Amino acid sequence: MSVHKPLPHDTAPLHVTGSARYVDDIPTPANAVHLAFGLSTCAHGEIKNMDLSQVRAADGVIAVLTAADLPHHNDVSPTPLEVEPMLAEREVKYLGQPVFLVIAESHLQARKAAKIGQITYNEKPALLTIEDALAAGEIFEDAPRHYTKGDAESALTAAPKVIEGSMNIGGQEHFYLEGQAALALPQEGGDMVVHSSSQHPTEIQHKVAEAIGVPMHGVRVEVRRMGGGFGGKESQGNALACSCAVAAQLTGRPAKMRYDRDDDMVITGKRHDFRIDYKVGVTEEGRILGLAFEQYCRCGWSLDLSLPVADRAMLHADNAYHLEHVSIRSHRLRTNTQSNTAFRGFGGPQGMVGIERVLDHIAHAVGRDPLEVRRLNYYDAGSPQTTPYHMVVEDFVLDELTDALVVSADYTARRDAIAEWNAQNPLLKRGIALTPVKFGISFTLTHLNQAGALVHVYQDGSIHMNHGGTEMGQGLFQKVAQVAASRFGVTLDKVKITATDTGKVPNTSATAASSGSDLNGMAVKAACDTIRDRIAAFLAEEHQADPATVRFEAGRVLVGGADYSFEDAVHKAYMGRVSLSATGFYKTPKIVWDRIKGTGRPFFYFAYGAAVTEVVIDTLTGENRILRADILHDCGTSLNPALDIGQIEGGYVQGAGWLTMEELVWDDRGALRTHAPSTYKIPAAGDTPPIFNVALWDGANREDTIYRSKAVGEPPLMLGISALMALGDAVAACGDGTVYPALDAPATPERILWAIDRVQA
Repeated sequence: MSVHKPLPHDTAPLHVTGSARYVDDIPTPANAVHLAFGLSTCAHGEIKNMDLSQVRAADGVIAVLTAADLPHHNDVSPTPLEVEPMLAEREVKYLGQPVFLVIAESHLQARKAAKIGQITYNEKPALLTIEDALAAGEIFEDAPRHYTKGDAESALTAAPKVIEGSMNIGGQEHFYLEGQAALALPQEGGDMVVHSSSQHPTEIQHKVAEAIGVPMHGVRVEVRRMGGGFGGKESQGNALACSCAVAAQLTGRPAKMRYDRDDDMVITGKRHDFRIDYKVGVTEEGRILGLAFEQYCRCGWSLDLSLPVADRAMLHADNAYHLEHVSIRSHRLRTNTQSNTAFRGFGGPQGMVGIERVLDHIAHAVGRDPLEVRRLNYYDAGSPQTTPYHMVVEDFVLDELTDALVVSADYTARRDAIAEWNAQNPLLKRGIALTPVKFGISFTLTHLNQAGALVHVYQDGSIHMNHGGTEMGQGLFQKVAQVAASRFGVTLDKVKITATDTGKVPNTSATAASSGSDLNGMAVKAACDTIRDRIAAFLAEEHQADPATVRFEAGRVLVGGADYSFEDAVHKAYMGRVSLSATGFYKTPKIVWDRIKGTGRPFFYFAYGAAVTEVVIDTLTGENRILRADILHDCGTSLNPALDIGQIEGGYVQGAGWLTMEELVWDDRGALRTHAPSTYKIPAAGDTPPIFNVALWDGANREDTIYRSKAVGEPPLMLGISALMALGDAVAACGDGTVYPALDAPATPERILWAIDRVQA
């Protein structure tokens, strides 16, 4: 079979040679127009006057559109709960909000013209922080969302030891290598073809149809690949696609738009930053008796995907730990900043950082190794324990997985060696931490857990495969092609992977929630099996054999003593007028979820993992380095170990980057000051640990997923939490043990120095 083999990414040669085609590489007709947004220079205010005469007179400008000029819907929101205007109408809500649209002959001309619009505002006070929004009562829901289990208040009152704390967790810029981009090609009859760098082609189709006033069948969206997405292209591409379609309809010419990097960072949403307050009651040894969380989520100026993001932060507030009495309250706050959006993990990382901080604080308070306290509070695999949202945890493997990682990473001996090092070195301090991951797999909006596929087998035996998932570098297309090849028993070169296309597979869900392989792999399997069974039935009838005995393997089809090549079997079926095309459909089973009450089974299964990270800090400068990372991660029976290990490595580095160096800074006016590679630091090659050991946990998924595999897109990001906890361990070594470091994220050199001052005070 092709599955379970460590095959390279299907377009790796195109990536490394620079010949992979992205939206900006698509040859456009010579008469294409180019677009750029004119942006607000005020974080909150009414538009007093807008003089665009210089913009209209600028070189190459064809037209300039304001909200009043749009022909139909001025709404690019991914949710029906709130209108998010593509162009501001009477009021601007953040600095960098699109206010007008320039249509010009070239990208440079459009961008230059967009800078010279003259807009004056009646400025209003801008809410920029969580504290600002709380003071003003700016929340997106009538009351905080509240999930409970047991009686947290009584448990806290009765606990022999109570610990309280608060943690700030910063946001994160997606920093996909390919920026947001779209191209619209007008068709006859008012139809539109859109090429978009989007994780959600159907949403692009839906919003474009509304923007130009046609049914969805009048819009076809194609996505061959993205140069990274990380959630930032789940909803943020809507504005570009709609703008291009409106401009194409207006001018009758193809229209193209791409954000330059600084515009991209100023306009688009980020990972939600959080403040998490906690109060935990524990036994003298550190077992949690009762826990109360207050999660404060900064959403930005519009709703976007903030409600499900904040929900998932609540759903991962337990991580790997059984909480018998728990209260989780979530506040979704409106501020005059970019509308925060989906980001790898979708709120789960923030919730998980919160509980890991609690476990770390408990260990400090009771004077035990943090790993011992974590193990003490793990779910018990042998008993039917439930999460805070009352889902039974049936597949817990972290006891065994942690045992294995402790041995392979030599955790105990290294912890002793680090203690000895710290006793002898006053300036450089080392730290180590092991943190687990338990991540739920499924969309928490139940209807999104579905996928479709279309498979053709041509008369020469070649296979054409299409499905609703999008490729953003993660290797989804390769994995699903391996599934198709395995179902027919042929080599991978027989399968042609084609661009995601709403004209071939309709009503697709976003490629998100780590569900790409699970959903689309099963849909492709269903389509392939339909065709395979038709061929088997035809040949079995000819050979008077049972169709169930027909075997497709090693490029051959064996039936009733006969042995055909796959190509000959397909040709015989074609000549026998057997349909060699089929659609496939899959919906995730077992999911029942009430997001308002916070009860049910929102996840099909959990993916698990654990990481040990060792760090060193310079106590004079706050500079720090990751010295070593050891990871053991659960991918079930991996569809492609090479791709999965790559995802684990990348996820860890991105998670560690979020928590240690990636800092978003706004000034008092609400202007994002970290809006370019020169001011925003992401991990580079030199920031990866020089010793980096990654292994896959050997264990099939107990649920009936595609070839018993498990999702791997998002869970590895949270392995990076171990880097933050290791830095906290190193900071703690600077004091006498009486003061908890309380290290916030990202743990920049400044924050590390502040924490050192606290423990030494």
